[in-house]
Amino acid sequence: MGFPQLRMRRLRRTEPLRALVRETALEPGDLVYPLFLCPGKGVRRGVGSMPGVFNLSVDEAVREAEEAAALGVGGLLLFGLPETKDETGSGAWDENGIVQQGLRVFKGSTAASKLVLIADVCLCEYTSHGHCGVVVKTGDSYAIENDPSLALLARTAVSLAKAGADVVAPSDMMDGRVGAIRAALDANSLAHMPILSYASKFASAFYGPFREAADSAPQFGDRRSYQMDGANPREAMREIELDLDEGADMILMKPAMPYLDVIRAARERFDVPIGAYQVSGEYCMLHAAIEKGWLDRDRAMLESLVSIRRAGAGFIVTYFAKDAARLLG
Repeated sequence: MGFPQLRMRRLRRTEPLRALVRETALEPGDLVYPLFLCPGKGVRRGVGSMPGVFNLSVDEAVREAEEAAALGVGGLLLFGLPETKDETGSGAWDENGIVQQGLRVFKGSTAASKLVLIADVCLCEYTSHGHCGVVVKTGDSYAIENDPSLALLARTAVSLAKAGADVVAPSDMMDGRVGAIRAALDANSLAHMPILSYASKFASAFYGPFREAADSAPQFGDRRSYQMDGANPREAMREIELDLDEGADMILMKPAMPYLDVIRAARERFDVPIGAYQVSGEYCMLHAAIEKGWLDRDRAMLESLVSIRRAGAGFIVTYFAKDAARLLG
């Protein structure tokens, strides 16, 4: 049966009809809000390249968390800006590190019972060189040493878990990091702690604004020797499979919109919770067009998030989380 008996527009006629037959749902609880914690009190320092994003002292971050919880946002992804940095990134596992401080305060707030607190596990914000692992330099050359980095990442994960994280999320892309973290958590009576692995993290131009927000730009070279080549979706499936074999409970895809095909491939292949990170460059690109008046803010924001959800992401890390939740609520 075809036209004129079949008319596809019949089910598009009114908003209630469109809502009834909508195939992809997006709810506030599907969204995770990134926060950048910094030392001090009453600090709310804007990130120049990211409108509406701030470096926040813990007291200000608690206000953000409570607002996010009231809007029904599902969780927070926490990053830290330490007071000092060193070659090994020791601030990442410091018992009194900025994220550890934040986690303990969050756990005492009214937001804690409503939000999943996800702690990013990486060294780049804490190292003086800005790389995600141990750096060995010989003359003018350098190497990011994989295996020595694993113990530091595992130590960081244990510290964050003990401080109150609900989930630890390694984002470094060192080989074997998930297995090292799982072993360390289990050895410290933290077998209950889930691991959200950035299993498919591509070396992307879309991370630039984040590096300003987290003060994590590499001081030399780049991250292509450990983050993935964007041309390799099959390699991404291997990375995911290896991380799951090592004990990852969930996986995170990053970036999101330029890699919707990879999200879809992972969703079809793996029966685990999958999230996607709408990264800083995606957020800023949309914001720039919105500020120019070229895009309708609310429609562009929600359409971008629905596209990620439609591709197969069960949850989305996004700087739009609060704004989107207001509309969805």
